[in-house]
Amino acid sequence: MREMVINPAAVGILYVVGTPIGNLEDITFRAIRILQTVDAIAAEDTRHTGKLLQHFEIKTPQISCHQHNIVSRLPGLLERLHSGQQIALVTDAGMPGISDPGYELVKACVAAGIQVVPIPGPTAAITALSASGLPTDNFCFEGFLPVKGAARKAHLARLQAQPYTMILYEAPHRLRQTLQDLRDTLAPERPMVVSRELTKRYETFWRGTLNEAVIHFTTEEPRGEFTLVVAGAPVVPIAAPTPAELRSLLEGLLTQGISRSQASKDLAKQLNLPRREVYQLALTLEDGDLDAGRGTEI
Repeated sequence: MREMVINPAAVGILYVVGTPIGNLEDITFRAIRILQTVDAIAAEDTRHTGKLLQHFEIKTPQISCHQHNIVSRLPGLLERLHSGQQIALVTDAGMPGISDPGYELVKACVAAGIQVVPIPGPTAAITALSASGLPTDNFCFEGFLPVKGAARKAHLARLQAQPYTMILYEAPHRLRQTLQDLRDTLAPERPMVVSRELTKRYETFWRGTLNEAVIHFTTEEPRGEFTLVVAGAPVVPIAAPTPAELRSLLEGLLTQGISRSQASKDLAKQLNLPRREVYQLALTLEDGDLDAGRGTEI
């Protein structure tokens, strides 16, 4: 393996460039400018990216950079960046590094002290979530599930109690099995949205429950790339404590030296009770009761 020559005075930039997930009109002016002016484009599939570059008349040379050659490509890409070149990283669709090997190049650049500049663009996960109608205040991106075996079962089990909206990617030939596994693990009545071909001509959103999705796609042939948005586990309401239980909880906090105001605030938040109500009860507690609760020091 040949020695890498590094010129610390001439370190380049890696641009992480978002490209359209379907509709070419979704590319940004900034992305086009960067792709036109960098020294090279590291592309997941040069044939796929070549069509994008041809459409926008971009002549920048490409470097193949996919999951099968990323390890062997890293030294050469880092050497070019260390020599002062600027490289744009692109994936087949969307933001690089999201369920594709571009993450390895970004990680290597960060470790090597090379500047990484994101050029934002479309992402299938956020695009699907925004139109799903499911809660968007808290969500998690799960990407592609493990294909099979213990890893898949463990991942599905972890999702069972997940309270946040979940976003997953799936290929058409595995969609039916994934829907069945989600239904059997999470619950048949869990709401979900199946989106396909986002931003493209045949973009569709199917909405229903996991069980209904399994039935629908038993007869409907899955075609295209799918993004699944699944509702989180329902929150189980906490039973309100009785006045005696609430009094006991307050006494326990107050005997630890916590003020009435802070104890009331903490309990009200924890039990989803009106703070004023809890504070009024705290005011009725006599100091003698609290001293008795502390016990006698020897």
